[in-house]
Amino acid sequence: MKQELSRVKEPKRFDFILASIIVVMILTSLLSIYSSLKLVPASYGGYGLILKQLMWAVVGLVAIIVIMYFGNDALYDFIKIVYWILLVMLVVLFLDMMFWKITGRHFPGGLIEDINGAVSWYQIPGIGTFQPSEFMKIVLIVKTALIIDEHNKDKTDDTYESDLNLFYKIIKTCLVPVLLILLQPDTGICIIIFISIAIMTLCSGVRKEWFTIGLILVLIVCALFFYLYLFQRPFLEQFIASYKLKRFDGWIYPEKNYIDEGHQLYTALLALGSAGLTGIGLQPDTIFIAEAHTDLIFVVFGQSFGLIGALFILILCFALDFKLYTITIQSKNPIEKYMICGFLAMMVYQQIQNMGMVVGLLPITGITLPFISYGGSSLLSYFIVIGLVMNASAKAKKLSDYVYSD
Repeated sequence: MKQELSRVKEPKRFDFILASIIVVMILTSLLSIYSSLKLVPASYGGYGLILKQLMWAVVGLVAIIVIMYFGNDALYDFIKIVYWILLVMLVVLFLDMMFWKITGRHFPGGLIEDINGAVSWYQIPGIGTFQPSEFMKIVLIVKTALIIDEHNKDKTDDTYESDLNLFYKIIKTCLVPVLLILLQPDTGICIIIFISIAIMTLCSGVRKEWFTIGLILVLIVCALFFYLYLFQRPFLEQFIASYKLKRFDGWIYPEKNYIDEGHQLYTALLALGSAGLTGIGLQPDTIFIAEAHTDLIFVVFGQSFGLIGALFILILCFALDFKLYTITIQSKNPIEKYMICGFLAMMVYQQIQNMGMVVGLLPITGITLPFISYGGSSLLSYFIVIGLVMNASAKAKKLSDYVYSD
């Protein structure tokens, strides 16, 4: 029986489960920001923070609609242009940082300012701040997925040389933007990029020996760092800024350093420990929490709603991660498989780091909690991720793009 393919034009299948998870996370974010207002300086905007977060969520929704309208394939070519635009923006930030360090002033125009010692943002009048590195991490994940797919199509055998060639292609694309982000300095986003791309590479079909080699190298570096930190501190300070080492002081000895380096962790533990099962209610102000609306938003929600609230956030994060995992498994498109794998690694790491640091499992960093913490650039970047994932989910849900007819 002769069969021929005929194209079926039907609307894309919308992933209501994924959309529902995101809606609940955004509502949780707005409630958390509201609850943090008594802990946030009035100069930050007060209730305006809630309106800005809602505004960025609406912009993110528009981004999802646009991405789903054009489809992922059409956006892959566009992503190359975005890469170069963001790279130029990172270069300008680097030049401004050098100018600031030499002269004590930023470039004229007031578009760039330092925040907490980092030159990572553009100031956009009437809108707020724009952080190119938040979008660059998404672009690098997408470009890495494209590189892996092209490499796997071209390779003829599985050899160490073939794997090294893939590593070279990825490093050539990622090295310059990662270095520019590192120099801002923003170590947190660099770690996110590294972990995401490392996981993507391991899932790309390279020889599994690389995983063992990478794990051994990480363990050696960690062991060497802690040896130098504990026994050769002056030597280590020649290579790592003292303020970064003080973060480890606050992590390892929070009680000894509760006034300065360990203040955030110490107050976070006090806030969570005093919340009990159901919390102390909205807008707590008995314990001051620095960066309550951003880095330590999990602490605010946990203090407000207790253990039940903390478990609610954990369940939300698990639901999102599991949904991304199922879409990765269901997807038949290799580019989208690698891409969502990178997004999943990014989300899981940020969740573990953000929640782990406030309970003392990991050192305090500036890594936010996806979809929960306040932040326009980060929130919009996550919505872009969801738009790309929605397209992949729509493809995976279709029984077929084609039907067979006699």
